[in-house]
Amino acid sequence: MSKQLYAHTERLSRFIIRRDRIRIPIWLFSLTIASVATALALANLYPNQEERQAIAKTMINPATTAIVGPGYGLDHYTLGAMMAHQMLGITAFVVGIMSILLVVRHTRADEEHGRIEIIRSLPTGRLSHLTATILVVCGVNVLLAFMHGFGLYLLNIESMDLEGSLLYGAALGATGLFFTAIGAFFAQLSDSSRGTIGLSFAVLGLAYLIRAVGDVSNQTLSWFSPFGWVQGTEVYVNNYWWPIFLTVGIAFVFIILALYLNVRRDLESGFLPSKPGRKHASSFLLSPLGLNLRLQRTGLLAWSIGLFVFGATYGSVLGDTESFFEEVEIMQELLRPKEGVSLTEQFLTLLMTIISMVCTIPALMAMFKLKGEEKNNRTEHVLARAVSRTHLMSSYFIISLVSGFVMLSIAALGMGIAATTAMDNGIALSMFMKAAWVYLPAICVMIGIAVFLIGVAPKLTGLTWLYLVYSYVVVYLGGLFQFPDWMAKLSPYGHIPKWPIEDMAFTPVAMLTMIALVLIGSGYIGYNKRDIAG
Repeated sequence: MSKQLYAHTERLSRFIIRRDRIRIPIWLFSLTIASVATALALANLYPNQEERQAIAKTMINPATTAIVGPGYGLDHYTLGAMMAHQMLGITAFVVGIMSILLVVRHTRADEEHGRIEIIRSLPTGRLSHLTATILVVCGVNVLLAFMHGFGLYLLNIESMDLEGSLLYGAALGATGLFFTAIGAFFAQLSDSSRGTIGLSFAVLGLAYLIRAVGDVSNQTLSWFSPFGWVQGTEVYVNNYWWPIFLTVGIAFVFIILALYLNVRRDLESGFLPSKPGRKHASSFLLSPLGLNLRLQRTGLLAWSIGLFVFGATYGSVLGDTESFFEEVEIMQELLRPKEGVSLTEQFLTLLMTIISMVCTIPALMAMFKLKGEEKNNRTEHVLARAVSRTHLMSSYFIISLVSGFVMLSIAALGMGIAATTAMDNGIALSMFMKAAWVYLPAICVMIGIAVFLIGVAPKLTGLTWLYLVYSYVVVYLGGLFQFPDWMAKLSPYGHIPKWPIEDMAFTPVAMLTMIALVLIGSGYIGYNKRDIAG
C-alpha cells in the first residue's frame, strides 16, 4: 500500500526539474554569486585586522543587531566572522523566500489550475506529487549548501576554512529545508496558493522579527526562531553543528505532518475553513476597483500589520543611538554632528531608506496582480463586460499607489510611536512621517516601471524586482562596499534628499515625478494596444 502512495515519484521529480530548468539555476547562481562577491568585497575593503576591528565597533549597537543579528568573534573580527555576521541571516531570509515560492508553485498553484487532478488521473500515488516537490526543493537547498560551502572555501581567504565554509552553506540549506516544510504544511491547511503564500510568509516574517527582538532584548527569545538557530552556529568562530541538526529535525516533523494531512484531505480543499460569501454582491463589488480591493484586502492588511511592527522594531532601538555614538569614536567620524540635527535624526534617514524599499514591495505586488489575473485568464472575463482597459488598469494602479503611501505612513507611525516611548527626548512624530513621505516619488517611479512593463513587455516584469534589489544594494550597502556615487544615482532612491539632514531639494523630486508619469502614460498606451493573453 505504501508503495502505491509514492508510485512514480521519481518521474514526477524529473518533470518538476524540467519545468523549473531555468528558474532553479537562476536562484542558485544568483545567491551563490552574491555571497562570493560579498566575501571578495569585504576582503578588499578590510585587508588588515585594524580596519576590521574598527568596523567591529560599529556593529555593537541595537539597530545593527536587529537587522543582521548578534556578532560573534567581535574581539577578533576576521573576514569569516564578518561575512557570517553581516550576510548569513539576510541570505537565509532570501533562501526561505525561494523555498516557499518553489513549493507553492508545485503544490497549491498546480492544484488550483487543475494540473494535479490530471496527474492523479494517471497511475501515480496519492503522495507522489507532494513528495516529488519536497524532494526537488530539498535537493535545490542541498545543492545551494554545497555551492556556497565550496565557493567560499575556494576563495582561499585565510579565516574561511573548509569546515566553516561548509557550515555556512549548511546553515543556508537547513533554513531552506525548514521553510520547504513550512510551505508544504500550509499547502494542506489553506485552500489557495495566495493563502499558502500568505501564511508561509507570515511565519517567515514572524521568525525574523522574533530573532530581531530576541537578539536586542533577550537572547532566549531568539531560540524560538529558525534564524536564531542558524546564527547560533557561530560560523567561522566556533562552528557549532548541532543547530543544523535541530533545524533539519524540526523540518522533518513538518514534512511528516504535511504528508499525513495530504492523505486525509480532498483535492482542492484545505483544513482551514473558508468563509462563505454573500448570496448577492454589494454595490462596491460592481466596479473593477472594488473587486480588486476585495481580492487584495487580506494581503494588504497583513502587510500593514507587518510593516507597523517592522517600523516599531527599529523605533524601539533609537533610544540607544545617542549613547552608542558617544562611546564609539569611529561612528562619530562617520556621522559628524550637524547643527540643529541630532545623531538620532541622522541615523533615522538610514532606517527610512530601508523601510521605503520594503514598503515598495506590497505596492508592486498590488500592481502585478493585474498580470497574474491575465495569466490565469480572468482578465478577459472582465474586459468582456462594459469595462475598458484603461479603467481596468487604473483600478490596480490606484490600489498600488495608495498602498505605497499607506504602507510608508504605517511603518513611519510604528517607528515614531516606538521611538517616542523609548527615548527620553523624543523626536516629533511629524518628523518621522515627513522623513518617510519624501520617498514617495521613488516608490512612484518603481510603480511606473511596473505599469510600463505590464503594458509593453509583460514577460519582463521580473526585472522590476531585480531593479529593487539593485537599489537596496547600491543605496543602502553602497557605503559598506564603497560603490561610486553614480551607481546610487541609477536608482530613484539615490536621488531622494536625506531629510532632515539635508535641505528638501524639489528639483530631483520633481524629475522623479515626471519620469514616473512618463512611464505610467507609456504603460497605459502599451496596454491598450497589445493583445491580452487568453
